[in-house]
Amino acid sequence: MEKIIDEKQQGNSLIMEPKTENKRKLFIESYGCQMNFSDSEIVASILSKEGYNTTQQLEEADLVLVNTCSIREKAEQTVRKRLEKYNAVKRINPNMKVGVLGCMAERLKSKFLEEEKIVDLVVGPDAYKDLPNLINEVEEGRNAVNVILSKEETYGDISPVRLQTNGVSAFVSITRGCDNMCTFCVVPFTRGRERSRDPQSIIEEVNDLASRGYKEITLLGQNVDSYLWYGGGLKKDFKDATPMQKATATSFASLLKMVAEAQPKMRIRFSTSNPQDMTLDVIEVMAAHRNICNYIHLPVQSGSDKMLKKMNRLHTREEYFTLIDNIKKLIPDCGISHDIITGFPTETEEDHKDTLSLMQYVKYDFGFMFAYSERPGTMAARKFEDDVPEETKKRRLTEIVNLQQEHSKYRTQQFIGKTVEVLIEKSSKKSDAHWSGRNTQNTVVVFPKENYEVGDFVNVKINDCTSATLIGEPIGYSENN
Repeated sequence: MEKIIDEKQQGNSLIMEPKTENKRKLFIESYGCQMNFSDSEIVASILSKEGYNTTQQLEEADLVLVNTCSIREKAEQTVRKRLEKYNAVKRINPNMKVGVLGCMAERLKSKFLEEEKIVDLVVGPDAYKDLPNLINEVEEGRNAVNVILSKEETYGDISPVRLQTNGVSAFVSITRGCDNMCTFCVVPFTRGRERSRDPQSIIEEVNDLASRGYKEITLLGQNVDSYLWYGGGLKKDFKDATPMQKATATSFASLLKMVAEAQPKMRIRFSTSNPQDMTLDVIEVMAAHRNICNYIHLPVQSGSDKMLKKMNRLHTREEYFTLIDNIKKLIPDCGISHDIITGFPTETEEDHKDTLSLMQYVKYDFGFMFAYSERPGTMAARKFEDDVPEETKKRRLTEIVNLQQEHSKYRTQQFIGKTVEVLIEKSSKKSDAHWSGRNTQNTVVVFPKENYEVGDFVNVKINDCTSATLIGEPIGYSENN
């Protein structure tokens, strides 16, 4: 499962620097995971060449696109409510066209046109290059759909525009799709088979970002640890690669090292990892390079071996503990976060207690916790009855959330009295007199602005904390500045 953007946020409307020659206006919103936000930047780049500038004013848009998520029912409900808003605006501006992108488009396909009469075009994650043709069809009075999944498309040849950017942090996509087939997850059906992007195009994108002043990048994929480049094709085809291709293949550990060494002043993050695929050499590369952040998002989903097997997670509880132990051995101060699903079919109180005890062992820095939501088309929906009562799901979720808050507070308290390096990203939400940024463990840090600026690396002494935020005072620029 991909790392999910906080659902308390509404979908972000995105904007780029306008081109004077572009006369049409695009309003694009993204919901769900980081990959969707990255894909929206690809879409904006494609449409910029077709005469569209982005706008944050829905009412003035010629084209409205919503990039959707299908990971949970709640995410889909959020999109449908948003379409109601678009419909109200379209009654005032009948020439406005509305399109649905992403995983929800892929899952529902042409059915979307029947269910939501406002929608003019439906475009899956691998068909964004076809947007100009689809828009032409819509302008000629026909609805348009392209949800064909690709075995080759990585958009590696497209330079994404950076939407609503702070000029500091950027996403760089390295893989698309997923082959893991977790029984609860819709991603393999909405994003297709796993394929990796040419490492040279990744390095070129990273170098370009560095030349434009970006200080941090996040390498993105549904499962970054499965990255494998041997000249193209699906990962499953690697067995048919030539001996030379196999000998010179680039693994995720190799790619991570290449990126870190290409831009030693740039912070490197990555997401998301799968425990079954994370190898020791990835951890060793992290430990060897100061600019690779000491943070890993490592979804576990459950602490019960019975549930892990039912979920088709190809790791056990003990194997997960071994991975955690190796991380802590090589990177003692590594921040670790999780995804956990509670209330999966047939989950018992004993299974739930196994999850709580696993959390006690790891004491995660933070996490993303959800009650199970059956997704149409998944193996779980086809084979398992959603038999855990909603009240039980809610109670177990509350217990997990409460325990995580305890652990988050424990982790942030470990920083009190220490000095951490912070990359300034923006003003604090609570005080315009304070900056907000993150340390290498991905924990938010706030401190007085003084004379520092967005994009500065600053050493901050931590004096206080909440369960989610470190509070401190700046003591000077870091050596990375």
